Amino acid sequence: MLSCKEVSYLLSEAQDRPLGVVERMQLELHLAMCKGCTNLRKQMVFLRGAIRRYPPARDDTPHER
Repeated sequence: MLSCKEVSYLLSEAQDRPLGVVERMQLELHLAMCKGCTNLRKQMVFLRGAIRRYPPARDDTPHER
């Protein structure tokens, strides 16, 4: 069984690449039993969505030297 630390790593990796079948199975098994990691996944999904909705920065401010 994966540790919470390993699960947090896989949740982060899943944001950037598709997980393999074994990784997904291990992840889902752990999440079925661990409320803390389930909350972490929800938070990561929320933050990723919020970042995508945030407008891009405009670079029209004068720069100081």
